[in-house]
Amino acid sequence: MTRLIHLSDLHFGYERSELVEPLLERVNAANADLVVVTGDLTHRGRSAQFARAAKFLRRIEAPLFAVPGNHDIPLYRLTDRMMKPYRRYRRSIAENLEPVGHVGKLRVQGVNSVDPMAWQRGVITAAQIRRIGEGIDPDCINIVALHHPLQQRPTVDKALMRGAPEALALFELRGVDIVLTGHLHIWAAGAFLPPEGRGMLQIQAGTALCARETDLQNEFAVLDFQGPDLTIERYVAPMDESGFRPPEFIHFRRANRRWRQV
Repeated sequence: MTRLIHLSDLHFGYERSELVEPLLERVNAANADLVVVTGDLTHRGRSAQFARAAKFLRRIEAPLFAVPGNHDIPLYRLTDRMMKPYRRYRRSIAENLEPVGHVGKLRVQGVNSVDPMAWQRGVITAAQIRRIGEGIDPDCINIVALHHPLQQRPTVDKALMRGAPEALALFELRGVDIVLTGHLHIWAAGAFLPPEGRGMLQIQAGTALCARETDLQNEFAVLDFQGPDLTIERYVAPMDESGFRPPEFIHFRRANRRWRQV
């Protein structure tokens, strides 16, 4: 079995401070093979916020894999956003904005979907899509990790990332098995699978630590891969409760290169 933890939207600088230690304890107790963080480590991309995020990440005992989110670049300092948007991220978190990881039978490729020119919306370019396709390993479960989703429910009022439809089609064609995203602060796993299944499973994380009350809850997920089976443990901490509830379990099975919920 290979275990991956998916965290997203930590928002240090506007985090739910009383949940930091319970989250860290849960993450370390899970003994994961890899922890993937899909962006928005900070709330406004400030140095002090990055310092707090980096301190938290250093306390995670498992290997760590992170990509930036739109909140990780300056919002109000337009010159910095245009000229050196990732300076603080690179200094505090990681120099590589699009890492690649390999653990067990999992191959994880990172994509930086932040667009400094359109702060919230995000973008995935043809070159990034091509790079992901060229990096597919047919002997692995191929995972792509980025901040912005490739699909959204009709009720979502944010603009879909530029290039998302093209990425969705080509990722499916080239053999991407799982896409991990964040950004919306809305959990979804299997929401875009038709009844007959699909070759690519999209998992959208809720926010792990953001204190915005309208989010209603914080959460993270543990993904256990064993042969053709994927079991997701979803841990939820409602805003009016002091910690995480026992996990909810969601099961998927992969057969003939298609995922189905079971």
